[in-house]
Amino acid sequence: MTSRSSSVAPDNALANIALITLAFFLFGLTSAIAKIVLPTYSVGQMMLIRSVVALILLSPFIWREGASSAFRTMPRPGLQLARVTISVVEVAMFFWAVSYLQIADTVAIYLSGPLFVTLWSTLFLGERVGWRRWTAIVAGFAGVLIALRPSAATISAPALIAVVGTMLYAVGVLLTRTLRGTADIVLSANQMLAAALLGAVWCALPGGWTNPSMHDLGILVFIGVPTAIGYVCINRALKLAPASVVAPYQYTLIIWAALFGYLFFGDVPQITTAIGAAIIIGAGLYITFRERALGKQPAPVEPV
Repeated sequence: MTSRSSSVAPDNALANIALITLAFFLFGLTSAIAKIVLPTYSVGQMMLIRSVVALILLSPFIWREGASSAFRTMPRPGLQLARVTISVVEVAMFFWAVSYLQIADTVAIYLSGPLFVTLWSTLFLGERVGWRRWTAIVAGFAGVLIALRPSAATISAPALIAVVGTMLYAVGVLLTRTLRGTADIVLSANQMLAAALLGAVWCALPGGWTNPSMHDLGILVFIGVPTAIGYVCINRALKLAPASVVAPYQYTLIIWAALFGYLFFGDVPQITTAIGAAIIIGAGLYITFRERALGKQPAPVEPV
């Protein structure tokens, strides 16, 4: 997702902050609710129901934006397919990781996404990165290691899945930048359609679908509501302000992750998670403001 504006009117500043803060509050809530049901139901089943509900709720916005014609004229369909494939696999990895790890631990790892975006831009797009941003990248990776607490006793498959998912997130961001001429609502709808398709395929596999009780079905359906509202908030904020203005607020997600993890599951984040997250956030904010100073758009804010 990309912004269409280059400046922010003063009267829009508070609206942008409110929209972004609400969006990441909702994404934190979604992660916590998903963690409740994932021990019983597969990631694919949760993604299928979540995505279908979100698409139904987003359909008026898709219609209003004239997305039907935009879908027919999407540029570079091969890259569009690559983007949604990578994005939906990354989302599945996030929920897979969060079903085993504390929410705050998973989110702390995922907040290193902007660092990987800068690194991949250098390695694969030939963008020039100065020593200041290289220092921030190294510091951010150090924060990831601190948050992971790597040792033979603590490193785990879910933690490694979260790291790989973060790397895929960064690739998806680069593809989103490349496809910035595509309408925002089309990018979002494509992602939800792909998630629904993956979920349907997953559910067709042995053990992929478990008949839910009415209570659990209500929870699974509800997950799609904050997801859809979060997408609307993100898209609206990026129309009112450039990504460089709203991106720093994505780091509020760690606050909501820690809060909901404690309220729902009694999780108390480890001190190493807090220290690592602080370093990751500091490095990410530095890169954001540095790229803004250089006249570039930082990693766009993307929901999970």
